[in-house]
Amino acid sequence: MRHFAERAGVSLGTVSNVLNGTAVVREPLRKRVLKAVEFAGYQPSQLARGLRKVKTNLIGMIIPDITNPFFPALVRGAEDVAFANGYRLVLCNTDNDHAKELSHLNELRTFLPAGLLVIPSDASDLTEQAESYRKAGAAVVCVDRLPRAWVGDTVTVANEQGSFEATRYLIELGHRHLATITGALQSTNAQQRLAGFKRATRAAKIIIRPEYIQQTTFDREGGRIKTRLLLSLVPRPTAIVAANDMIALGALEAVRQAGLRCPQDVSIFGFDNLDFAEMTNPSLSSVHQPGYQLGVVAAEMLMDRFAGSLVPPKHETLKTELRVRGSVCPPELAAPRRRRPAKALTRASSSSRKSSARK
Repeated sequence: MRHFAERAGVSLGTVSNVLNGTAVVREPLRKRVLKAVEFAGYQPSQLARGLRKVKTNLIGMIIPDITNPFFPALVRGAEDVAFANGYRLVLCNTDNDHAKELSHLNELRTFLPAGLLVIPSDASDLTEQAESYRKAGAAVVCVDRLPRAWVGDTVTVANEQGSFEATRYLIELGHRHLATITGALQSTNAQQRLAGFKRATRAAKIIIRPEYIQQTTFDREGGRIKTRLLLSLVPRPTAIVAANDMIALGALEAVRQAGLRCPQDVSIFGFDNLDFAEMTNPSLSSVHQPGYQLGVVAAEMLMDRFAGSLVPPKHETLKTELRVRGSVCPPELAAPRRRRPAKALTRASSSSRKSSARK
């Protein structure tokens, strides 16, 4: 800093105030300091600043599956809010593996982040790790899913209500042979979506046998494998409620591979309303959840904590909406065409033979 001060013709304190933002500096002096800094090609060390302040301007964000197209919008929402407030987001992917999740949590703490946004893995228990972050002065918010015994800030969507409304919609179309493919039931959003399916069928007095409820991973291959199993059941389900759009995409493929038609033979309802939902054939009906807004609200919750908010833990639940498209229809449209009775066919054949004889 002495070199910058000499080059700009100012005091060391002025250079420090400009670089660290610790005091207001007159614009002509500030420009001289910045010009001297730019000439030297200097970049301030965020870690060094963090050591002086006990925390950096970094926000750690942990997600379970970077290949799942639902998460980028959520991350983008959080990053937009962080950037607008002078913070930088560091992203870590766990592959839905709790051991990898713990490794990221332990390593991120060494960078002294100001806060942490976590979409937990299925088997997650973050109580101990979150407490160590809080003791270090960092705020923690859980997004989309909740770890076991979590009592901190959360932002989720109305998973149960969304699934309930999708299932009820299919029932109102006339479906009575329904099935569902859930995500791993260690995950709270999978539990809630299954609860919504059960609530809707129970309200309609429809009994769902256990084999019509299949559990898998939140991905396309899991949806394909479990749909093949469902299609082998008797009676075959006329409608499938999938716990997310990736499962629904696999279900669409399995129906097509089985030589069946969607929605004429099997209606399919997804959950997420990802961008590709409008581009599938047929277009996918889905429960819309606001991924970008989830990230925005979670990051804003962190900003409130950074500003010193001491209110009790907040639990925000965002609404879902149905997006009905071409992948659902009433079951009567799926009924096979009736063949003419055998007697009528015989009469027709007999008449034809008589006519030939006259000729």
